[in-house]
Parts: sequence; structure tokens; C-alpha cells
Amino acid sequence: MKKTPFSCGYTPSFPTLLAQLKATLLISTYQAGKVVLLSATEDNRLIQLPRTFEKPMGIALHKNKMGIATKNEVIVLGNVPSLATTYPKKPNTYDGFFVPRATYYTGQVDIHDLDWGTDGLWAVNTSFSCLVLIDDNYSFVPKWKPHFITKLASEDRCHLNGMAMEAGKPTYVTALGKGDTPKSWRTDITKNGILMHVPSNEIMVESLAMPHSPRLYKDKLYILLSASGELIYVDTKTGKYELVLPLNAFVRGMCIHQDYAFIGTSKLRENSQSFQQIDRTNKANIAGILAVHLPSAKIVGALQYQSSVEEIYDVQLLTNLQRPNILNTLTEDHKLSLSTPKNSFWAKSKD
Repeated sequence: MKKTPFSCGYTPSFPTLLAQLKATLLISTYQAGKVVLLSATEDNRLIQLPRTFEKPMGIALHKNKMGIATKNEVIVLGNVPSLATTYPKKPNTYDGFFVPRATYYTGQVDIHDLDWGTDGLWAVNTSFSCLVLIDDNYSFVPKWKPHFITKLASEDRCHLNGMAMEAGKPTYVTALGKGDTPKSWRTDITKNGILMHVPSNEIMVESLAMPHSPRLYKDKLYILLSASGELIYVDTKTGKYELVLPLNAFVRGMCIHQDYAFIGTSKLRENSQSFQQIDRTNKANIAGILAVHLPSAKIVGALQYQSSVEEIYDVQLLTNLQRPNILNTLTEDHKLSLSTPKNSFWAKSKD
């Protein structure tokens, strides 16, 4: 029997937790080409809203703005709640409405993590092994690169991927290696991951099992080790780390709110040479989300996709929004959504 698109199963505690947090979960799946919103309903069910974006990766949230890194662009959307109440197709249904406001044409630079800071919109430019600012003057503005990268080149030398901000500045980054030749990180991919301190440009921790998604929360730095399927905590003063919880899956993508971490799990690609190096023993080959209560280090909720989604990159949480909508640049609806500093309007189609 053919499964419906984006069909999933989940524990009853999963929508209960989202309702308790008064939040909506947001995931990017580049494999499916979607950004998916997951909201809890009043009768303790989940409702999904998938939107098409070309190879979506990192997602940035700041006040009423959302940034999405795609294959060739960074798209910035703005939340206009007044458009939600008057949405012609479903009036008085949504409590938030994200509509496209700007597109930055970066070209194919394989942006991974994305976040706003005091200097603007920061991105991990994986292809060029550096951190960059995104603006409307250039494809990107290089601002920092690891000390072992000798020049900027579109060669993905160390697979720089994750970024954690502190006080509005990029402070920690993760990479899968420290080589200075094209795709050198693919050798011994499960053993050569690093954590770096951006201000000092020093390597803090080495020999990590494919680190991703560094996140600062309550002065603690949490990181996912994708290859070993673990959540760890790094002591940024000593460089030592401790296991928080074994998750027994390929983990990537994490957000933390009110002591709860939402962590993405992905299936392992069968045709990937890099993924073949991962020990699959005792690893659940599933795509979904795990909810972890950090103080008790326990999994308190889970969601598992049965169709459409095989790999997840980023996981974010829209707080104080329990049923938002999002439009992409491919629909006619976004062309009709108009807003000014004081008002919003739905234009009538001229077709």
C-alpha cells in the first residue's frame, strides 16, 4: 500500500510537548526539497505544512524574520501576522504568516548553517571553507577562515558546516577535517572532525565523529556527533567533552528551548562512499525528530517519517507561534501578499 506524502508516526508526547512550549517545529530536508512546519492541534495531533525550496539547508530566525539557505540563494522571509487572519484561502486559521521579502543570489557555495548576528546575516560557506556575511553587493563577503586553509577556493577542503553564535558573533564552528586540499575530509570521515574557537582561530577539540550543529544553551556548548549518533557537551574552558546521551542514529540538526532539545535523525545513504565508513551497528536507519529533556538526559518524544523525508539538515523552533504558515517564491499567493509598515493587504489577482 502506497504511503501518503510526508506520512509519519509519533509518540503522543511529541505534540503535547509542542503545545506545552507554544511553538512550531521547523525542519529543512534538502533531499526532499522542502521546509516543513510541524504544529500541534488542540486534539493532540500533529499537522504538517511542507513548502518547496530548492535544496534547503540552514535556517536562521531573528525576531520576525526567517532566512533559508538554498542551492543558489538565501531567501529572507518576514512574519506578517495580519496577513494570516485575512488569508483568502483559510481566514482566521493561522497565527503567523511568513512571506518572502528578499532574495540574495549567492550562487552554488553550499551554505550550511545560517544565523543573524550584530554584523548581519552570517553563513557557513562550506564550498569555500569560510564564514561569510550575506549582502546585496556580492555573492558573499569572506570574514573568517580556519588557520589551516591557505586560500579561498571552491574546493570544500575541510567541510566546514556548523556555527554557534555568542553575543551576536560567530564563536564556535565544526568541520569534518582540517585538511587544505580538495575534499580531504572524506578520508577517515568518522575520526577527524574538529571544533574550533572562531575569535582565537584555534582548534579546541579533535578526533570527533562527524560533528554537526553546535548550539550554545545556558553557557553550555552542545554538539551532535553524526557518525557515532551521540549528543555531547563540550567544556569550552578545558576542551574536554562528555556524553550527554547516545541517540543511536545519524543525528544532525538541533535547536534547544526551555531545556528541551529537538534533534534531527537521517537515514544513511546507501550509495554514499562517505556514509559507508559509518558503523551502522545498533543504529536506527530512520528520518525523524527526537525530543530530549536535557536536565534528565532522556528522550521524551519522537517522530518518525514513513515517506518523503530521508535526510534532515536543520531543526529550528518558532516560539509563540502555534499554527504559522509560510509561502515560497514559487506560488502565486506570495505575489499577492502585500505589506507596509502600518498595513497589510491581499491583492486581487489580475489573471
